[in-house]
Amino acid sequence: MYPSSLKATKRVYLDVCALCRPYDDQTQMRIRMETEAVQLILSNARSGNLVLVVSPAHELEIGAIGDPVEQEHLLSMLAEMGSRVTFDLPAVRRRAEEWATRQVGSADAAHLAFAEAAQAHFVTCDDRLIRQCRRVQVTVWCGDPVAFCVEEDLR
Repeated sequence: MYPSSLKATKRVYLDVCALCRPYDDQTQMRIRMETEAVQLILSNARSGNLVLVVSPAHELEIGAIGDPVEQEHLLSMLAEMGSRVTFDLPAVRRRAEEWATRQVGSADAAHLAFAEAAQAHFVTCDDRLIRQCRRVQVTVWCGDPVAFCVEEDLR
């Protein structure tokens, strides 16, 4: 399922808003902190301390980003350090549709379903989505990048 060269068992799934955090306006303290946390998570994935799960939802959503430089950077980064997982796509689709009926947006529902199928910690910068995760009782840890770094004591 994962490349044998990876020693990590802790899986993390960054949604696209988290992956894009370094491209956001860095004048706000929260955004700078989340950017640093995302970079710390990616550094730990690059070194093999974490497994960065990549799903088809990443490529679809990143493909819609208007900035071709940002788009290319994100896709090449995921190709370089991401881990492709074999998913039961009909099961993921059913789970995403279940959440969509509970007022979770379709893209968010897809990311959540892929993270849950991979049994990966779900990291997002979207406060509304974190609240929705708690409401719909997602079966994996869900939170923002800073909380994940604190939770995992990343360095």
